[in-house]
Amino acid sequence: MQEKFDSFKLKSKVYCNMGSLDLLEKVPGTRAFIVADAIMGKMGYLQKAIDALSKAGISSIVFTGVHPDPDVQVIANAMKSYQNSQADVLVAIGGGSAIDAAKAIMYFACNLDAAEGKQCKKPTFIALPSTSGTGSEVTDFTVITSNGAKVCLIDDFLAPDIAILDSSCIAGLPQRIITDTGVDVLVHAIEAYVSVNATDFTDGLAEKAIRLIFDYLPLTYKDSYNSKARNHVQNASCIAGMAFTNAGLGIVHSLAHAFGGAFHVPHGRSNALLLNAVMEYNANLMGNGNDYAMEKYAQLGKMLGLPARTAREGCVSFMQAVDKLRKSLGVEDNLRALGIKEDEFMAAVDRMATNAMGDRCTPTNPRKPTKEDLMNIYKKMY
Repeated sequence: MQEKFDSFKLKSKVYCNMGSLDLLEKVPGTRAFIVADAIMGKMGYLQKAIDALSKAGISSIVFTGVHPDPDVQVIANAMKSYQNSQADVLVAIGGGSAIDAAKAIMYFACNLDAAEGKQCKKPTFIALPSTSGTGSEVTDFTVITSNGAKVCLIDDFLAPDIAILDSSCIAGLPQRIITDTGVDVLVHAIEAYVSVNATDFTDGLAEKAIRLIFDYLPLTYKDSYNSKARNHVQNASCIAGMAFTNAGLGIVHSLAHAFGGAFHVPHGRSNALLLNAVMEYNANLMGNGNDYAMEKYAQLGKMLGLPARTAREGCVSFMQAVDKLRKSLGVEDNLRALGIKEDEFMAAVDRMATNAMGDRCTPTNPRKPTKEDLMNIYKKMY
């Protein structure tokens, strides 16, 4: 009989807390290709990174053409500059879109070299997140947009070698971005926790990330200059990334990828709006109950000190706590509140559900959905 073996990997070396960006002064190399958000240039962090690399004797070529939900055209444009640079260091500085774009640039450039019979030498890849959300700085996931649909790539090759968590880079973020990225962390941790590939290792990480988010995200939301809270939320994002890059995610992400691609809603906001409906579906509260999902949600309820005399009570308590947290952070009650017209939404439901069924995050969901199930979740949340 074939046994199922668990495994855990963490490729990236992580440096954290304020001032850690200065570690770029010690990076070995000669030429760096930097992929950055335009806002990082305006806030001065891009120049700080360039200056730090210069002190290490590394010259820099900068690409700032990244926009939210980077598409294949952006990647293609950047690839030309990246290949011409012959960089031995790749630096991504910015939000999840910048880091995802850098991953895709490196990935497709290497594939193109291989197709042309050239040797691909991977650069030292360094990620500096400017938001506390995606965990992309330690994951082997990247999401790009192709023909209006979000495509999730998963490959060990994509994981950064070094992650630098300098929380000074996220000071002063608007509250809406703090919510979108912070709730994304919560979804990453919850989905990793109930994934069919969850292990003791990923559970421990997910639990810690969830506790940190409940304790410190509201404080960061109220005051983004609260350095202690900001550090903890930044760390929670990375910790949740470690969990889900090993355990996988679920249909909150599958549905959010398809919905965000169709209506250009930020990924974190999409996740926040769909989370509770998916948890209710996974636990099958309206049916006989899904023992695995229900018990795991209940364990999270117990961890937070919520009423959990039974698995159902613990599950409901946790879902209520998540809903209360979301509302305290300004998350809308439904998809309609985003200003999406009903006829446009309903016309897109079938296509979105089809895309979500084929998403790379769907197979690790704790309850195997049908296309009709996913359509019903969309309709319920509208």
